[in-house]
Amino acid sequence: MNEHATPSVYPLRVEGELDPRLSRWLWLVKWVLVIPHVIVLVLLWIAFVVLTAVAFFAILFTGRYPRAIFDFNVGVMRWSWRVGFYSYSALATDRYPPFTLADALDYPARLEVEYPQALSRGLVLVKWWLLALPHYLVVAVFAGGAWAGVNAANDHGGWSSGGGLIGLLVLIAGVVLLFTGRYPKAIFDFVLGMNRWVYRVVAYATLMTDAYPPFRLDMGGRDPSPDSAAVDAIAPEPAPGLS
Repeated sequence: MNEHATPSVYPLRVEGELDPRLSRWLWLVKWVLVIPHVIVLVLLWIAFVVLTAVAFFAILFTGRYPRAIFDFNVGVMRWSWRVGFYSYSALATDRYPPFTLADALDYPARLEVEYPQALSRGLVLVKWWLLALPHYLVVAVFAGGAWAGVNAANDHGGWSSGGGLIGLLVLIAGVVLLFTGRYPKAIFDFVLGMNRWVYRVVAYATLMTDAYPPFRLDMGGRDPSPDSAAVDAIAPEPAPGLS
């Protein structure tokens, strides 16, 4: 019997719901509107980097990621994703992002990371600079040169890609929105898949999980779950005749 593989569930979930009623022109000035968020996020990501270094040594000696640091760092990523979803990582909502590290249940963009009960002490030494290298190349294409290398995970945090294939497609979507009043669903699905890939690499490179990010583009607003079909996942097809 032939079986189609379903996507595995990654410990990080990135989701977004496309607003059906987007302003045609608001995206042209969102770069101004997000300035307060950018100022706060710069400070938060500085703290993120410092606390990740602390977590590095904690994992190295205890095999555990300090829960308070983990929750803070997830909050920074969550805040970053909301701002990116509102602005130039997606342009998929006109609802202004809240100023909070907490999960905003009513906001159309959400990010969660499953807390690891234990982490490998050995992997912490190599995964962020060596094992993640192939993914850095992919992320550099998706999010631009500013994301390339280890500093991509620490210095920018995903609140605005600002370049790469994500930036190009979001710009195209903005132009289409300006003239037609509609955001192309195919572009939204692809952009969400690329952002999801980027955040998975960020979580892995900043030591939040030992689960290696899949080389798979999970498109669409909803992340794969144990009960979801693999209709939006780009994954290798099983070889003919295998059962």
